[in-house]
Amino acid sequence: MTLTPADTRTADLLDIQRATHVYARGLDRFDPAEAASAFTDDAVWDATAVGLERFAGRAEILGFFERDAAAIADQFHIITNHVVDFDGDGVTARGTNYVFSEGHTKSGAAFKAIALNEDVYRRTPEGWRIAERRISALTPPQLEGFDA
Repeated sequence: MTLTPADTRTADLLDIQRATHVYARGLDRFDPAEAASAFTDDAVWDATAVGLERFAGRAEILGFFERDAAAIADQFHIITNHVVDFDGDGVTARGTNYVFSEGHTKSGAAFKAIALNEDVYRRTPEGWRIAERRISALTPPQLEGFDA
């Protein structure tokens, strides 16, 4: 069976969506390595707009996810409304998606964030990965006592 360009584009889109969902699943399963596997080695994860930090490189991102997993008692992430635009090079794409996250720290603090992820994706030998994620609040984040 020969794939048409439309079939290939659909497969690419599903792979990009899978990367964003693997990220969320890894966070919610307290599996930092799985969450970090959604990113390229040189990725940027920037949540300064919602009161967190900016991390560059998968190692720094993994370190944050490890600290987060150690500090969080329960949490969930719902990622939806993907819009992806492919660049003409067949290697990169840009997109947005919404995230709703809520949970509690082990110290009892509650947090909730409704945000927009603005992403850059890159095709790698392992499939599409997130090369850059900038998270901005859609409603005021509630992060009282959150210091992961």
